Amino acid sequence: MDKTGHNGKPKKIWHAGTLTYTTAGVFLLFIWLLWGDFAWSMKERAVGLIAGLLVKSFGISDGLYSILIVSIPNFTNIFLMPVVSYRSDRHRGRFGRRIPYLLMYTPLVLIGLIGLAFTRQMGNILQQSIGTEIISPNTANLIVFTVFWLLLDLGTTMTNALFMALSNDVVPAELIGRFVAMFRAVSLGCAIIFNSFLLKYAETRVTLIFLSLALLYGFGLILMCAKVKEGEYPPLPATEDPRRGMADAVRTYFKECFAMPYYRWVIGTFVVCALSPLPINIFIIFYVKALGISLETFGYTQAAIFGFAMVASYPLGALADRYHPLRVGMASMGILVIIMLAGGFFIENALSFTIVYAAQGVFIMSYNTLTASYGQRLFPKALYAQFNSALQMVLAVFTVLAAPVIGGILTLVENSFYPDGSGGQYFLLFFFGGLIGFAGLVMLAVVYHHYQKLGGDKNYQPPLS
Repeated sequence: MDKTGHNGKPKKIWHAGTLTYTTAGVFLLFIWLLWGDFAWSMKERAVGLIAGLLVKSFGISDGLYSILIVSIPNFTNIFLMPVVSYRSDRHRGRFGRRIPYLLMYTPLVLIGLIGLAFTRQMGNILQQSIGTEIISPNTANLIVFTVFWLLLDLGTTMTNALFMALSNDVVPAELIGRFVAMFRAVSLGCAIIFNSFLLKYAETRVTLIFLSLALLYGFGLILMCAKVKEGEYPPLPATEDPRRGMADAVRTYFKECFAMPYYRWVIGTFVVCALSPLPINIFIIFYVKALGISLETFGYTQAAIFGFAMVASYPLGALADRYHPLRVGMASMGILVIIMLAGGFFIENALSFTIVYAAQGVFIMSYNTLTASYGQRLFPKALYAQFNSALQMVLAVFTVLAAPVIGGILTLVENSFYPDGSGGQYFLLFFFGGLIGFAGLVMLAVVYHHYQKLGGDKNYQPPLS
């Protein structure tokens, strides 16, 4: 029987598997999921940059920095995210299949954050215990940092794999698009908050910031898990045994995703384009410091870029729907390449840096939004999750490989031409980004050519064999 409201009209009932919601119930669901997302996004937006500044203060090279901060997290993504996703898919318990795993790995994140908060204090204890004549303060601090950074990375990798899976399980299918849009808005809002109010304290209030993030994350995730309820899931087929048949599953997976040249182009193109801003994203904070720009000023620039991204998200998405992600992706990537290469030539001071960085930030955000539906428009609909996981796996592999190469080149240039530690080598960041972006632009044109041959806008059908 339909439920009725005060006016006698049937209330709208929403369904997600065995879960049912009224409109008010959906509203509360969104509140609790987005509250968890807020806690999660604040950690994601803040930790990498603050941890990077902290570990760089121990005197490590750009090469070692890139391995610790970028390569190791992406390396764990390659192997651990598929494992935890596979296991949680097949878990059946009284509290659901995602929430138990989220609660299991949250303590690792908290221990990692708290340990990073007291890196210098524990580093001093470690040095005193071993002997000041045996180990330097920087080495002791680096050892402590590495231990807790690895714990944080392990917990983060596991929980990141589960958060969107939980949302997909409990949010009604008719509302998932709106939820994802709100999810992105919360994340960008966290970026604005961090860059506007916290970034200027990234070097002077490390302990307080990490402890605050731990408190917010722990309270946010645990409260979300307590308030969000999972439904019942269909039992696993009697013939399925997760411990058997993995070799056959792996062979089928790789054959379907990578055997056809077309999909190798589709995946490779996305990966190369995604790597274009990587050099800037990893090392830009050190370029800022080399140019004498305050973290507060840089934070305001970042906040303005993220603010633009929030406002422009919907119209850019509509533009992609109308003209296709490949076309608008090529246009935005072409402009981005010009800006990056120009930056490599023309940045001389704080003002020119701010202009170029803001311009590239606007266009990389625009490119990301314009191509957000790239996979959905090109991969087979029935196998989208499988193909998208293959894309993310390849991206993680190449990020692991690219980050230390970029860091090694910067270290070599610094030792050869800027031994005074002035940071003059960082002008190369925009050149690297521009050259990688140019390769991605050429590859986008190749994929677009294949897309047209396969039917184009009117008749495109993703090939299956």
